[in-house]
Amino acid sequence: MSTETTEGRDRRVDNLLTDNPALYEARFPDPDRLAGRWAADCLHRHGAGPRVLDMGCGTGRDAAHLHHAGRTVTGADLSEAMLTHARSHHPGPVYVRADLHGFDFGPAAFDALVCLDSALLYCHTNAQLDAFLTSCRRALTPGGLLVAEMRNGAYFLGRTDLLDAPVVNTFTWQGVDHRSETTLHVDRTAQLLCRTRVWTSDDGSPPVEQRSAWRLLFPQELRHLLAAHGFEVLELHDGPGPRTEPAWKKGALPGTTTDGDRLHVVARSRTH
Repeated sequence: MSTETTEGRDRRVDNLLTDNPALYEARFPDPDRLAGRWAADCLHRHGAGPRVLDMGCGTGRDAAHLHHAGRTVTGADLSEAMLTHARSHHPGPVYVRADLHGFDFGPAAFDALVCLDSALLYCHTNAQLDAFLTSCRRALTPGGLLVAEMRNGAYFLGRTDLLDAPVVNTFTWQGVDHRSETTLHVDRTAQLLCRTRVWTSDDGSPPVEQRSAWRLLFPQELRHLLAAHGFEVLELHDGPGPRTEPAWKKGALPGTTTDGDRLHVVARSRTH
């Protein structure tokens, strides 16, 4: 853990949500397992086989939903805290530690790979994106599916409504009131959406500052990357999805535009 002094006060620099998975689930509740149901619907519509890798599984909620839907699921994440929480709170899948910047579960180990909630965008560089997609292709059986959901880089072309002004959220967890102040800005040179989030609580804990970033991918850029790594794009659209407004509902078909703030892709691995 590192510290820095900001405006005369000591502020811890930490990833509070990654280090506290239960707090993450309290801040981002998904009681209806909307993300998992959306992913399951994509897999069903395109006839995916039973073996699924959830890459960047986090707390394990979506992996567990896919498991209970009858699939054989492996959940992978880099955070040991998240994996420990997943094993105890969302049992069923096999949970393993792996880095999305490069992983190897053996050739053709899975029929489908899901990567939700912008996890793919933690590949910041072209080299990291190449390594991720190379790993995906190796892990999937020929004809296997890649299903991903993420922020849409195209949304930030000319739009600033989500940028620079802090957004405040408050909620209560374990009897403590928590407040987060989140500010987004774009690093155009690196093609990154950068986030600074400052956490405060009413229990006397010092403020915690969390910094993270997502790669901003544009729809045609993503289509090109997938094709270059041996994938055929079956769907590429801005909704409906688990984090769109309105949100996806069972039976809803994919849209035809890529202008919204979320991007959804389903791609099939071509025969090697």
